[in-house]
Amino acid sequence: MDDKDYITRFEYEERQKRIDDENNRQNHRLDKLETITDQIADMAASIKAMVVTMQAMQKEQEEQGKRLADIEKKPADNWDKLVYSIIAMIATAAITYIITKGGL
Repeated sequence: MDDKDYITRFEYEERQKRIDDENNRQNHRLDKLETITDQIADMAASIKAMVVTMQAMQKEQEEQGKRLADIEKKPADNWDKLVYSIIAMIATAAITYIITKGGL
C-alpha cells in the first residue's frame, strides 16, 4: 500500500470532529422536530375537543331556535283566537238581534 492510502491521526481526528458536529446538529434538529410533532399532536387533540364542543353548541342553538319560534308563534295564535272570539261574538249578537227583532 501507498502512503497516500493512509490518513494521519490529525486528519482522522478532524474528520471525526466534523462527523460528531454533524451528528450533534442532526440530533438538535430531531429534538426540535419531536417538540413540534408533540405540539401538533396537542393541537389536533384540542381541535378535536373544540369540534365536539361546537357540535354540542350547534345542537343547543337549534333547540333554542325551535323554542324561540314557538315563543314568537304564541302571540299570533292568541291573536287569532281573540279575532275568532270577537267574530263569533258579533255573529252571535247579530243572530240574536235578528231573532228577537225580526220575529223569526
